[in-house]
Amino acid sequence: MQVEDISISGSTTLDPLRNAAFRSIWSSTQAANLGWLVQTVAISWLMATITASDLMVALVQASTTLPAFILSIIAGAIADTYSRRSVMITGLSLIALASIALTVSAALGFVSPWLILALGFVAGCGFALNDPAWHASVGDILDKRDIPAAVTLMSVGYNVTRSVGPALGGAIVAFLGPLAAFLFSACSNLAPLGAVLRNKWHVCSSPLPAEQISTAVHDGIRFTALSSDIRAAVIRATLFGFAAIAILALLPLVARDRLAGGPITYGVLFAGFGTGACIAGLNNRLLRKLIPQEWLMAIASVAGAGCCISLALTSSLPVAVLALALGGAGWVITWTGFDVWVQLASPRWVVGRTLSIYYAFLSGGMAAGSWIWGTVAQTYSLTSSLELAAAVLLLVAASGFVLPVDLAAEGDQHGSVYPAPAVALDLMPRSGPIAARTEYSIDENDLNVFLHHMRTRRYALTRAGARDWALQRNLRKPSRWTETFRTPTWMDFLRLHHRLSPSDQEVVQLLARLHMSDKPPETDLSIERTTDARRTRNQPVARVSRP
Repeated sequence: MQVEDISISGSTTLDPLRNAAFRSIWSSTQAANLGWLVQTVAISWLMATITASDLMVALVQASTTLPAFILSIIAGAIADTYSRRSVMITGLSLIALASIALTVSAALGFVSPWLILALGFVAGCGFALNDPAWHASVGDILDKRDIPAAVTLMSVGYNVTRSVGPALGGAIVAFLGPLAAFLFSACSNLAPLGAVLRNKWHVCSSPLPAEQISTAVHDGIRFTALSSDIRAAVIRATLFGFAAIAILALLPLVARDRLAGGPITYGVLFAGFGTGACIAGLNNRLLRKLIPQEWLMAIASVAGAGCCISLALTSSLPVAVLALALGGAGWVITWTGFDVWVQLASPRWVVGRTLSIYYAFLSGGMAAGSWIWGTVAQTYSLTSSLELAAAVLLLVAASGFVLPVDLAAEGDQHGSVYPAPAVALDLMPRSGPIAARTEYSIDENDLNVFLHHMRTRRYALTRAGARDWALQRNLRKPSRWTETFRTPTWMDFLRLHHRLSPSDQEVVQLLARLHMSDKPPETDLSIERTTDARRTRNQPVARVSRP
């Protein structure tokens, strides 16, 4: 698989840190991650002490993941349409404000389960805005060959803090109280905001005007739905998030009920999870080299299932820590793999939207899983909930046989330079609909090759925005074939051709070689007009041609 080739022959894990902007944002993000994990420990333990509801404890995880399911698709469209840096600033500001508000509320003695969930929701909105824009910006800041290493480094960085943050959070809560943990988090969440404000990076801008948000969302959803590799990655990530979140959502209950421990025990368990994730992340490149990616993802899901079963059956702290280290390793391998798959399968014009859709579904899966596993634990037992989650993770491990991801056909992520064709009418950007018609003369011996190239072209054009694509064969002259498609407006037609990658454009040359003529196939462009008298504006029918 090509993703493995890039991750093996490309840069090492630490190479992206040579870039000053990436290094600054990445390092400050680790400080914020540390503060967030300290705050998570404090919130989770505080919730476990102020309410007897197992469901409310589990909903702490759901409160921060649900906003990503609701907002990230729109946030991804905004990031692809406007400045990703500005979207990051907005999201990081929301996270900082939510953390500061929680600190002030705790200082005033006004905390309740619903206030904790509400502020977690606000912070989740910030993550929904920041995360797709930040991950999409990696491809703007770094070279394509550095993307797998950068994604791994981001995951490793988070899990290094995960191995330290929970233990630190447990110690702070035990000796200084939740307020100190909230204050620490509020200060650390200002670091990435300052880093993004200080750094700017070059982004290849489109010569065309920005899309409307509704159109951008529609185009992103269509591209994702038509991209089999991205679609498979999103489905599998959603299922994994739904099942694997049981480990983190129910961990406070494991510490309290099965191990009869306090906040330090909870922090130690969380640190075990982070340590396993850190070790797996640092060795991710080696693992990808030794094990095929699909098998590695399946093994990671099995590791998560083993973690759930162990937590359900053990009452020993060392055994639980080892099980969580195994689960953490599976967690980071899986998320790194899915993230790299989506990044490499997405052109730059839509990567923010595909990542946001990916995050939306996996966050929705984790939010639903937090609620369901908490409900099962409260209605039946903690053991039953963990065992059921393990069974689902085993099904996820087998999903690779049904929904494989293959990036072997991956092409250039950048679009093409497309000069607007000369037309005889003064078209406005919203003029349309535009109909394109191209005729080919194909020898019968070349028919199979022609149809193969046409399937590739249909796939490329439809993902880029073509509507009603069709291929027709002349009944009187069977050697004559006609390709047709439509776009809603003239601007959509131009934008479609800017989105096509150089590899997509190569198909045009391959088709031209099969065309039985000294001249290349000619494309006729027409603008459609209605005959409805109520809608006619005395506009002439336009028909222009271009070679």
